[in-house]
Amino acid sequence: MTTPANFKSLAEALVSLFGNSISIVRTDRLSGGDINKAYALHLNNGKSIFMKANAKENAAFFTAEAKGLSAIAETKTIATPKILCTGTDEGQEVGYSFLFLDYIEPAIKKSNYWELFAQDLAAMHKADTREFVTGGKFGFIEDNFIGARVQKNSADDSWISFFRDNRLVPQFKSAESYFDETDRAKITKLLDHLEDFLIEPEKASILHGDLWSGNIMCGSDGKAWLIDPACYVGNAEADLAMTELFGGFPKEFYDAYKESNPILPGYNERRDLYNLYHLLNHLNMFGATYLTSVKTIVSEFID
Repeated sequence: MTTPANFKSLAEALVSLFGNSISIVRTDRLSGGDINKAYALHLNNGKSIFMKANAKENAAFFTAEAKGLSAIAETKTIATPKILCTGTDEGQEVGYSFLFLDYIEPAIKKSNYWELFAQDLAAMHKADTREFVTGGKFGFIEDNFIGARVQKNSADDSWISFFRDNRLVPQFKSAESYFDETDRAKITKLLDHLEDFLIEPEKASILHGDLWSGNIMCGSDGKAWLIDPACYVGNAEADLAMTELFGGFPKEFYDAYKESNPILPGYNERRDLYNLYHLLNHLNMFGATYLTSVKTIVSEFID
């Protein structure tokens, strides 16, 4: 996969990308996102770029994001913003890390926006994945992040083993203080019998990994573009499940997706297990608000 240039200062990045006469004429702070700060940088050449920034020690957030965007782009199935560069700037007292992407101007959605999005996503899920993981069928070229937390992507030939060992086990370990002895017995039983509830996919798929409405935008072509990925190779059902976790998409999206990439029977039962991962991650990032949802799902599968 293509690796973007990495610079040692914001000024060096701008000059390398746009020439010695470049300067920032206006900076707009953009809303959205709990982890990174976002800005629109308006340049004296008439171009605008999108910048995400975080603490210097969190530079890995942006190199991982760039690799995820690159993986999606290489499938040539669905649009993502063009990656310009990553970098770290020492110019301030504490320094900061940054990611530059093409700035996407707001556009009007096509009348069949959701159907087109579903078809593009299904095509991404059917794309070849061999370049994105080595040493196994499922995983990714390296660990990355789900929100602010590390996401393990160790290669495995079994989707069920991968999901247990790289997704559920690390999250349950981080959240163990929330559970009593009865909870822990249920969790152990669930992990030991995960093959009773999940299935191996007919095909491995490259996943966005964090596919909720906040990580989709309308691009300049009026179609859905993907942003902020937590990419890995897995079961396409996990992406589809995530779309349903926080309100879901319109019915026409799901109808069009299933027409393009049929879902195996039993998905509605498996969906909650896939979303257990994200609810555990929210529990570990944001606290006990998500504990009841986690316990409810565990109890759905283990009496």
